[in-house]
Amino acid sequence: MNVASPSPTRSDEAAESAAALGVDRLVDTERYPLDGRDLPADDARHAAYWRAVETARTGLRSDGCALLKEFVTPTAIRLLNDEIVAAKPQTHFSMQVINPYFHTQINPEFADDHPVNTFTERSSGFIPGDAWPSVCAMDTLFRAPQVCRLLADCLEIDELHCYDDPLAGLTANILDPGQQFPWHFDTNDFAVTVLVQPADEGGLFEYAPGVRTAADEGFNAIGGLLAGGRDGVHTLDLCPGDLQIFRGRYSLHRVTRVAASSQPRHAAIFAYTHQPGVIGRVERTRQLFGRVLAEHEETERSRVREDDLLD
Repeated sequence: MNVASPSPTRSDEAAESAAALGVDRLVDTERYPLDGRDLPADDARHAAYWRAVETARTGLRSDGCALLKEFVTPTAIRLLNDEIVAAKPQTHFSMQVINPYFHTQINPEFADDHPVNTFTERSSGFIPGDAWPSVCAMDTLFRAPQVCRLLADCLEIDELHCYDDPLAGLTANILDPGQQFPWHFDTNDFAVTVLVQPADEGGLFEYAPGVRTAADEGFNAIGGLLAGGRDGVHTLDLCPGDLQIFRGRYSLHRVTRVAASSQPRHAAIFAYTHQPGVIGRVERTRQLFGRVLAEHEETERSRVREDDLLD
């Protein structure tokens, strides 16, 4: 795993405070007992653990989205937001017009009104992984083995690994007043986010589950949504501390525009992969973070795609 360099914007004293807090105080372990998995079956914490897992599995099976309400404690939310605010000067903000596949250029192989040639403003920002100190609440929560185990159980997979990308593994998405993240697909199978600071107005997470598959781009459904249609659209009522597991590879999704008079919207993004040592794609990395590292260039030369989707 790559370890982020200490940030000069966070004091050693604050870092030590975050480390001393520990994952058991970052997570509401009464509601989500991280140790419950390995306790005897008749133990109440064991039952609570598996209730949470089954709730998440039901959501993921039905529409590709699971919500663990108030997963992170109020104390931890304050710490996470303090860390995001401290690292915010290192945010890469960009104003682009993109299609749902993050392309920015017209494709003459498709009609002018085709989803591939339908572009919308993206005006959000991302704090890169190397902006965080190695000892902080964000990093502690992201790398906690107990949290990885819980997420793997929710996803019904044997194991989960922290995304090894030095920029995209541990990030925060920032939407300042007036900004939005338009309809798009993810390149990874799933994403894990924690809402840290909601917008006062706007900044709503919306998604249309399963509008495409690995074998079918679903252009008709996508075109309807880009034209303002609401068929199949879900809007999540997220609160600070809510953890969301979302399969965004096949579900179109967006964060609506934050009102001009609102406080910024801050969300922590914890990226995990099925296999260890995974590094992100060069083009998407450059779009989100404004730069790529040697690891991205090297990995791109040997990358093998898992599907033939546009992206």
